[in-house]
Formats: sequence, C-alpha cells, structure tokens
Amino acid sequence: MNSTRLTLQQLRQPDQKKHVATPMLTCYDYTTARLLSAAGVRAFLVGDSAANVILGYDSTLPISLEFLIELTAAVRRGAPDALVIGDLPFGSYSTRQQALKSAASMVKRSGCDAIKLETGRGHIGHVQSLADNGVAVVAHLGLRPQSVKLLGGYKSQGKTADEVMRIVDLAHDLVVAGAAAVLLEAVPGEVAELLAQLVEVPIIGCGAGPSCHSHVVVLNDILGLSAVTPRFAPKLADMASPLQLAARKYVKDIQARHYPSAEQSYLLAADQRAELETEIEQWGLNLKSLSVDKSRPTKTKQERAK
Repeated sequence: MNSTRLTLQQLRQPDQKKHVATPMLTCYDYTTARLLSAAGVRAFLVGDSAANVILGYDSTLPISLEFLIELTAAVRRGAPDALVIGDLPFGSYSTRQQALKSAASMVKRSGCDAIKLETGRGHIGHVQSLADNGVAVVAHLGLRPQSVKLLGGYKSQGKTADEVMRIVDLAHDLVVAGAAAVLLEAVPGEVAELLAQLVEVPIIGCGAGPSCHSHVVVLNDILGLSAVTPRFAPKLADMASPLQLAARKYVKDIQARHYPSAEQSYLLAADQRAELETEIEQWGLNLKSLSVDKSRPTKTKQERAK
C-alpha cells in the first residue's frame, strides 16, 4: 500500500481531538477522482448512489457489484494516495459467505481500502466474519437507502430518544464485532456525539452533525447536478449551467458550420491534395470542403516511398 495514503484509523488520530474533520466525497470515475485529489480531497466513497446519479435509477437497488467494482477501481487509479471505500450493493451480502465473497472481489479487483455495507442487527455476524478475514468494514446505519422500501421512503432516522439509543446500541455492537468505522446517515447529531464516547473507531457522517470525524456527501449534490438534494448537502456550485452553456455552444457551432474549422481538422499537404484530386477525377468526384495545409512540406514520390 502507498505509504502516504490516508487510512481509516487516521480519521481518528490524537490531533482529531481538535475536531478538524476529514472531508470525504462520493466519486465514481478516474477523471473526477484525479481532479478532486489535486484539490485536496483525501477520502472517497464509491457509493451505490451511482445507481441514481450515474445510471438514473430512482433507487440504489438495481446497481450490480460488478459495476461498482469497475467504478471503484477507476477512482483508485485516479486517486492513488486517497482513502477509497467501496460499497457493497443490495443483494451482494445476504449471507455471511456471500458477503465475504463479494467483499473479497471488491477489495482484490478494485484496490479499495475498505468496504461499506448497510447494517442491521442481523449483520453483526457478517461484520465479524469479514473482520476475521482481514476486511476493513464501514458499518452504515441510520437512513439506509437499500432498505428504503421498509423505511417508507428517504426519511431521517433517530427521531425519538428510544430510536437514538437503538442506533447507538447497534453501532456499538457492530464495532465490538469488528467494524473498523461507522457511517451515520440522516440522524440527529446526538447519535454521533454519544457514539464517539463509546467506541474508538472513526465516525463518518452523512448528515449526522458536527461530532463526526469525517463528513461525506454526494458530489453531484454539492455541484448542483442533482434534481433533488438532501437538506444536509450544501450546494457549493452550479455546474449544471456551464455544462449546458458549453453544450449549447457546441450545437450552435455545428449548426452554423463553424465547427470543425481548418484548425480543428487534419489537412493534406498541397502536393498530396493535388495528386488526390487528379486520381478522383475519373470517378467524377471533387474536393471542396477543406483547404490544403500549406505549412507542411511537400515530398516527391521517391521521398514518400522511403
């Protein structure tokens, strides 16, 4: 492993007592990972939210493990020094054996540092089995998009004192079972604040208040590219407008025959153009669209044969 790469454990180091949280973003491709890494982002989650923002589904359920492995591998190549967490999609960890097989495929083929899975009490054994086999597990609690049909929609969790304690208790048990980190989504800040006092692993927040050691949001949400944005995601840019503006200009340039210009085309040298025109005369064809490239030196037939 790259010695300069951020690790899960470093999300909760002694200097984190000053509570300077580590920024984390979702990412799904090489180019974006490269640019975000250059901007100082050192942690990425390749989430099953790709089902929504990349593939256009209305839930995360349809995305496949194979597809997420490819996306995670692309992010790893784009950000070799970053912490990369791969996500296990719906249906890929129904049993302990299947969870281990899926996690092994994700880690070995993508090069990710940890895997995330949405966890209920029935997954404590899964987490223990994965940890026993050397897999760093991020246990996802609170709003779990893969269980949205059971939850009755994308609703915040932990709305009562009893619900808060149930989430904290489950998270504690998952850590005891071997979870290397906990991700809390759409829960009151009290959940993270209490949990931080009970466990020694990093707490990653996705709309979970200021007590988390790291915060993650969906990149498309903060860039203004999502049709619907959760309340915990800040809108930091409007990337939709420049994207549409560039696309409109491209369309207009083609319609106005401004593209492609001679500068954007590959041109024949003058002697080659003349030779080609002579050869196509017998076919009744002609060339009108482009001028010749006068900057390229002409060659004799003997020179071209060399």
